[in-house]
Amino acid sequence: MQYLLDLFNSNQYASAFIIFAASVLAAACTDWIITRILLRIAAKTSTNLDDEIIQALHRPLFLTVVLMGASLALRRIIPEKNITMIYDGVFMTVATLVWVGAGWRISRSFLSILADRTTEHRYIQVRTIPLFDMAVKTILIGGAAYGILLIWDVDVTAWLASAGILGIALGFAAKDSLANLFSGIFILADAPYKIGDFIVLGSGERGLVTDIGVRSTRILTRDDIQIIIPNSVIAASKIINESGGRHIKERVRVKVGVAYGSDIDKVREVLMQVASESEHLVSDPEPRVRFRNFGESSLDFELLGWIDEPVLRGRALDRLNVAVYEKFRENGIQIPFPQRDVHMKSGGTAWQGM
Repeated sequence: MQYLLDLFNSNQYASAFIIFAASVLAAACTDWIITRILLRIAAKTSTNLDDEIIQALHRPLFLTVVLMGASLALRRIIPEKNITMIYDGVFMTVATLVWVGAGWRISRSFLSILADRTTEHRYIQVRTIPLFDMAVKTILIGGAAYGILLIWDVDVTAWLASAGILGIALGFAAKDSLANLFSGIFILADAPYKIGDFIVLGSGERGLVTDIGVRSTRILTRDDIQIIIPNSVIAASKIINESGGRHIKERVRVKVGVAYGSDIDKVREVLMQVASESEHLVSDPEPRVRFRNFGESSLDFELLGWIDEPVLRGRALDRLNVAVYEKFRENGIQIPFPQRDVHMKSGGTAWQGM
């Protein structure tokens, strides 16, 4: 032992080798403890998050210990301060990048775990994972860049001031793009609709949502025309989501008037017969007939039924209207139309020429 101590103090290369070898041995022991002991303990828990965190940390810890040993070993060989600053900066930069990668991996695992608990964390859902993943990446990369600049003793004050002024200028120049960007983020987080939903905008556009981007949303109309709408426009307008209820089914209404004096029970029976014979209306929920009001020239009824999906609404209403008209004609039920009596009075003063 005394011989090793004398060798360590007298020979700088031997001491550097001993330091580096000890760091590799310490790193190996740390890695063994993590992979052999901690992973076994984590395997007994009900969640996989701790397993993935340990898997993500054991290599950065191993490399960090080795880099520290290499730095100390090089100090024994090259003690000059100017040179030690260079290799210390290189080692710390490499360690920073390695830990950023570990943080990246841990964040993805954490978001995936939260996305599986949609009832407890409503805003972390599968479709919003890319949004939060992008935010975490931005924070990690920005923090790593700032840390690396500090490692190399770079004054970032002037850079931050310039970035602030540049950001203000870009904000004014690209205010519309930024409005669409932030609106897209809010749409992804709030999720008023999703891909595959039928929506109706306040301006009247109706169609199937085919894509939700950060800048715009695309809907496909029943005329097979794709409409690209900026997210800022959607965020400021009223949105009707026809697929956003408890299920995808949608209720359709057929309004019809019958002449005064018609048999109300007969009208109900005929309308229910139309509903039962329709291939588009489902039996659960069952169709209904409602006597709504006394019109100016008709008794106003309404047939209500459910269809499987909103895309069938136009086709279902067409077939129901045809069936109601034919059934009423077969059963002698009259559909009135507005009539006006005009009474002409004879006599009066005739116009005389000048």
